[in-house]
Amino acid sequence: MLFRSEEMRKSYLDYAMSVIIGRALPDARDGLKPVQRRILYAMLREGLLHNRAFDKCAGVVGEVLKNYHHPHGDSSVYDTLVRLAQNWVMRYQLIEPQGNFGSVDGDPPAAYRYTECRLSEISSELLADIDEDTVDFTPNYKESTTEPTVLPCALPHLLMNGSTGIAVGMTTNIPPHNLAELVEATCLIIDKPRATVEDLEKVIIGPDFPTGGVINGKEGIKQYLRTGRGIIRVRGVAHTEEMKNGKEQIVLTELPYNVNRSSLVKHIADLCAEKVLDEVSDLRDESDENTRVVIELKRNENPKVVINKLYKHTQLEDTFHYNMVALVDGIPQTVSLKLILEEYVKHRVEVVRRRTEYDLRKAQDREHILLGLKKALDHIDEIIKLIKASKDTAFTGKAA
Repeated sequence: MLFRSEEMRKSYLDYAMSVIIGRALPDARDGLKPVQRRILYAMLREGLLHNRAFDKCAGVVGEVLKNYHHPHGDSSVYDTLVRLAQNWVMRYQLIEPQGNFGSVDGDPPAAYRYTECRLSEISSELLADIDEDTVDFTPNYKESTTEPTVLPCALPHLLMNGSTGIAVGMTTNIPPHNLAELVEATCLIIDKPRATVEDLEKVIIGPDFPTGGVINGKEGIKQYLRTGRGIIRVRGVAHTEEMKNGKEQIVLTELPYNVNRSSLVKHIADLCAEKVLDEVSDLRDESDENTRVVIELKRNENPKVVINKLYKHTQLEDTFHYNMVALVDGIPQTVSLKLILEEYVKHRVEVVRRRTEYDLRKAQDREHILLGLKKALDHIDEIIKLIKASKDTAFTGKAA
């Protein structure tokens, strides 16, 4: 019995570490999980760059499954690819979509045999110099090719797009941030390695969600910047418009992150039917690519009262829980904003060093050719005379 319990314990720990390291948590250096990294690298190898034609998503999914032995089926690979292309999920899309990739209303994407994709221009920065020995590669499951263990990542991607994941016994929930602020903060860490969290707070105002919204209060932001954990309340953006008949309407233009728009509209309609929002006379969803939900009020109703009710009873005000967990040197740990930036800068120093050494090796390999050409130029008259006196121009490879 003791042997069995020990075996169960060991097997479960092995499984847990496999999920944590190989599936659910991002690497602090490039901010990517293994499946995301495999998709981007497979698309690079397929030539699906931002300045080339789109190609079927089915080909990308097949390439990942064929060459990189992703432990799940095709649906998990395609779901990840779709998320990398959705502009309401990713602050900066890594993949350009063509076709039906779902919607913020929760509509599912079309099957991968119908949709097409290619790398976005910003992904080129994540993959830049990957062929110049800047990162380590590992053999695939049948040793027919190799895949990168991390991307060179010329941008601080983990904070740029954030990450979510559920592992065994731990989760991660990192929000996206504004790239301009992140670049400034990275330069601050490089120029001033002993910069404090207070210095970074002056540069990074807070998260920057792709669906917009307004953060209610600053205390939660300060807490997560310093500890990697915290809670903030995010409110959607609403304004009032006066109608021609003298009545007023409330227009919702931005929603909290990860809020399903159609579910929110349905919930508002239910509240109207239950007389919780008795001030509302009509409700319309006029959204296209941009959110526009119109709530028409009865005559002489106060729109501020209705907006406060929406904040109270619906997801127009929602919470975002920070739990910034990432792999640092292969070990999962809770990371602060400063630690993520320090790990990223350390990674970039290594990438630049390896790229420079690669360029040096190439230059040294070509050195003898250039020295030979220089010697030929120093004796150019003799060489021309020798060539003219030659019976033929064929090179035999033997000395005269």
